[in-house]
Amino acid sequence: MGKMEGKVALITGGASGLGAEDARVLAREGAKVVVTDMQGDLGRAVAAEVDGLFLEHDVRDEARWHEVVAETIKAYGRLDTLVNNAGLVRFGTIEALPYDEFRLQVDVMLGGTFLGCQAALPHMSKDGSGAIINMASVGGMKGISTIPAYAGAKAGVIGMTRSIAIHCREQGNRIRCNSIAPGGIVTPMTAQALAQLPQDAAGLDQIQNFGMGQPIDIANMVLYLACDDGRHITGTNIVIDNGETAG
Repeated sequence: MGKMEGKVALITGGASGLGAEDARVLAREGAKVVVTDMQGDLGRAVAAEVDGLFLEHDVRDEARWHEVVAETIKAYGRLDTLVNNAGLVRFGTIEALPYDEFRLQVDVMLGGTFLGCQAALPHMSKDGSGAIINMASVGGMKGISTIPAYAGAKAGVIGMTRSIAIHCREQGNRIRCNSIAPGGIVTPMTAQALAQLPQDAAGLDQIQNFGMGQPIDIANMVLYLACDDGRHITGTNIVIDNGETAG
């Protein structure tokens, strides 16, 4: 039996990159997987690959969140793991970034994570298998001048994760909540973002000094936190950055 046998996982932003790899790894370990995204064709392909369910989903839409949770439970009877992975990045210093692009990033990554946790928590398994995993970033832990909105949203995810973990402990519902902070990872979103930057842009020292990880490096930690191996871990932000934030 796999480590996720009998469990159901809902992954936002699952059409590509980190979310798609999360879906593959969790499904390989026996989970029933629900992939959500706004990229319909890519999302359906990933769901078909893992023999799962695809749902079109804008994580900023509060009503749609409740529908997605309901459809997950209707299809599979339970919800054990929520991976709040949907994200995007727009570059611009504090003086240059338009406010609407600030709001977009905050609404997707911080607001979407809030809405997901709020919608899912009342319906998640409370037998000890419940796990929320929120995708943060080293950008939420260190200053990077070109991504103030992204950094702010991800810092918010880290703080909110800890608050949710404390709430779950106080409620005695046995649902764990943790965040993961990747450094640079090879994904379509990262490639698109890096293509927008000049070669001397601030922040590119991340790649030059620490290298780029692979989606599997993050997905393996998602699996660990989602399965029984991570049963004693909650309220923690786990950094996977090849030492970028160590010194």
